Amino acid sequence: MFSKSKINEPGPTASETDTSKGTDTAKPAGSDFKASAAPKSKPAPSILSSDLLITGNLKTTGDIQVEGQVEGDIRAHLLTVGEGATVKGEVVADDVVVNGRVVGRVRGLKVRLTSTARVEGDIIHKTIAIESGAHFEGSVQRQDDPLATGSKKMPTTATPDAKS
Repeated sequence: MFSKSKINEPGPTASETDTSKGTDTAKPAGSDFKASAAPKSKPAPSILSSDLLITGNLKTTGDIQVEGQVEGDIRAHLLTVGEGATVKGEVVADDVVVNGRVVGRVRGLKVRLTSTARVEGDIIHKTIAIESGAHFEGSVQRQDDPLATGSKKMPTTATPDAKS
C-alpha cells in the first residue's frame, strides 16, 4: 500500500522535493561562497625578472623569486635567488634557497645553498643544507629562532668573536 500511495502521489513529493531543492540550493550557494571566502589561497610569488635592478629594501609576508639584481635588504616568507641573480644586502626569510649570488648576511629557519650558489657573508640558520659545488665564504651559526633573535643577538655574539 505504501508503495502505491507514493506512486500515486508523485506530484506533492516532487513539489516538496523542488522546494527543498530550492532551499538547499540557496543554502549551499551561500555556504559555498562562505567556504571559498574562508580559506585564503596563497598568492603567487613575486618574480623579479633578470633585466630588473632594484635599489632599496624589499619586505613581504609572501614569496619572492629574484632573477635580477637587488641592492638592499630582503625580508620574505620564502626567498629564492635565481641562478643568474645577485643580492647585495641582508636576506631574512623563513626559507631561503640560493641558486645565485648573495653578498651579505643570510638569516633563515631553513637555508639551502645549491651547487650553483655563491654566498659571501654569514649565515644564521635553524637548519642548513649546502650542496656540493656551492661556494661559501663566511661563518655559519645555528640558532633556534634566527628570525626573531638574530638582529638582537648578532651584536652580542659579534663582540665575543671580535675579542677572540
